[in-house]
Parts: sequence; C-alpha cells; structure tokens
Amino acid sequence: MQGIPSIQLRGVDKDYRRDEFTIPVLVGLDLTVPEGEFLALMGPSGSGKTTLLNLIAGLDRATSGEVLVHGQDLGLLSESEITRWRADNVGFIFQTYNLIPVLTAFENVELPLLLTKLSKRTRRQNVATALKIVGLEGREHHYPRQLSGGQEQRVAIARAIVTDPYLLVADEPTGDLDRGTATEILELLEQLNREFQKTIVMVTHDPLAAERASRILHLDKGRLVDDILQGARVSAASAS
Repeated sequence: MQGIPSIQLRGVDKDYRRDEFTIPVLVGLDLTVPEGEFLALMGPSGSGKTTLLNLIAGLDRATSGEVLVHGQDLGLLSESEITRWRADNVGFIFQTYNLIPVLTAFENVELPLLLTKLSKRTRRQNVATALKIVGLEGREHHYPRQLSGGQEQRVAIARAIVTDPYLLVADEPTGDLDRGTATEILELLEQLNREFQKTIVMVTHDPLAAERASRILHLDKGRLVDDILQGARVSAASAS
C-alpha cells in the first residue's frame, strides 16, 4: 500500500483573526503522505503542528490551498458532509484520552458506532475486536477510574479504530504517560500501522516517540523545515 497518496496538501495557508490582526500559522505548506505511512510531526510550541493535524483530520479548514485526504478535497465539503466524513474515515487519539467517566470501557469504545446503522450484535462484535487488538480483553466492564493511564489510552485507541478508519491522527498520545507505558502505547501504534496498514499522523514533542514513526518532519513558524532544507541541498547540488 506504500506509495499511494493518502494525504496531499498543496500551497496551504492557515491564518487566524484576532481583533484587527491576522496571525499566519501555516505558510505555503506542501505535504504528501503515502497510504500506510506512520508520520511524526515535531517542532516547537506554536509551530503549527496541531493546526496541521486538525486540517488533515477535517477539524479545521485551510485559509487557502488544497487539503486532499484519500482523494477527497476537504475544502469542498459542507459542515454536515465533513462531520460525516470524519466519522467514517478518521480515528482520533488525544493526550488526555477524552473518555466519559460514567461509561465502561466497552461503552466508551462503542460510542462512535452509535452513529452508524450497525445492528447491536455487530456493534458488540466490533467493540470486542477493538478491545482485543489493544490488549484489554477482560476489562470491558471497567470504568475509566478503575484503569491505569496506559489502559485508559488503550481504550481511547480502541475507540479510534472501532469504525475501521483508514487514518489515525494522534496528538501527543504519550504526553501523560510514564516512559514504560508510553513505550507500550507506541508499540501498539506501530502494530496498527504494520499489521492493519493504518495511515498514522502523530504530533509529538518526544524524540523517542517520533523515532517509532517511519518518517519525521519538523515544523517551524508554519513551514516544514526539513522540506526547505532538502530543497536547498538539491539546489546546491545542481549548482555544483
């Protein structure tokens, strides 16, 4: 599956308005992510990492340029269409898990399926499969307060994959975990990428986490620094 464009950004700018000021966050950004790649985005705070992640996931819209995911131009979708598109195609993994405390692990994972037309039996089968993949068999009826931080993140990952999306976006997925637990979560993400061919885009500040990805890109002041440096090296080589 490698080599097929899964994500393409072409000349993307993203600005925010604050009073009478325009604040540029992403500037002329071009990016291609092959299907099945595990991409890590790094950079200092304010560099535009999370904004880029949100554009790819359809949570925000570019000010200009094109954002295409699996051939779909997200800029052409209405608000209701992009909400449906996200539900069908994107799994979200956050630093803070975002589990509902009054629901069991099973019920938290089932939530995205309640928006589908699947039968109750099929929903239960899908939830059981997702929990098995993340190694939480036997924890279905535990509430978040009864789980460790690593187990809570595994529930969140199960919820992200239960609809079988082709894209997973992860924003600092190990930020609240100790090193040992973080390693387990990163190994799980690697498994999802390797065995289930999920395209993964992960934002992280942690170099050890980023090393788990198949490619690392660095952003600085809204630009992909690695791409700029690579272009400069190619130009210099051509000149010589």
